[in-house]
Amino acid sequence: MLNQQNNSEQTNPADAQAEVEAETAAEEQAEGQIEQETQENDAVEPVELTPDEKIAELEAKLAEAGDQFLRKAADFENFRKRMNQEKQNAIEFANQSLLLDIIPIIDDFERAIIAGENSSDTVFLEGVKMIEKRLTSQLEHKWGLKRFNSAGELFDPNLHEALYMEKSPDVTEAIVQEDLFKGYFLKERVIRAAKVKVLMPVDTDKQGD
Repeated sequence: MLNQQNNSEQTNPADAQAEVEAETAAEEQAEGQIEQETQENDAVEPVELTPDEKIAELEAKLAEAGDQFLRKAADFENFRKRMNQEKQNAIEFANQSLLLDIIPIIDDFERAIIAGENSSDTVFLEGVKMIEKRLTSQLEHKWGLKRFNSAGELFDPNLHEALYMEKSPDVTEAIVQEDLFKGYFLKERVIRAAKVKVLMPVDTDKQGD
């Protein structure tokens, strides 16, 4: 009985041979497939460009590189101009806060001059006028602070701040009637809008009613 069991556990030589042959066939098939793919790849040869085609290709690449360079150069030039402008603005408007503190003092001079028009002390009044004129002249010529008048001008919200409004049949558009506080430019920038009284046109629809 023991001998029969040992014999049954031993591998059948025929089966082993069949397995080896199957493995060999699979390896040969795989090798054949690889060889076929290699041959197919080798058969696809790169297209050889003519000299004219090579020149055209190089010219296209050169043109593309040139365009990229020009775009980068333009971007850099715009950046440089923007930085220079910001630097110039920082220099020109560095004193804006100080000048805004001085403007109310000029307002006081103007009020003093208006009040002194009815005074009998003309010498004192002329002295105040001279000081006010010298101060505003120095600020304009040295620092670019310029006062502007608005009376009689069309109302412009970029230049004017309406403190009072009054209906008038004499106007067809909003007109500044009076400067209550004059406006100021620093260079070309409005740093204080004029505070004004505005005449407004009468509503024609309501007039008809």
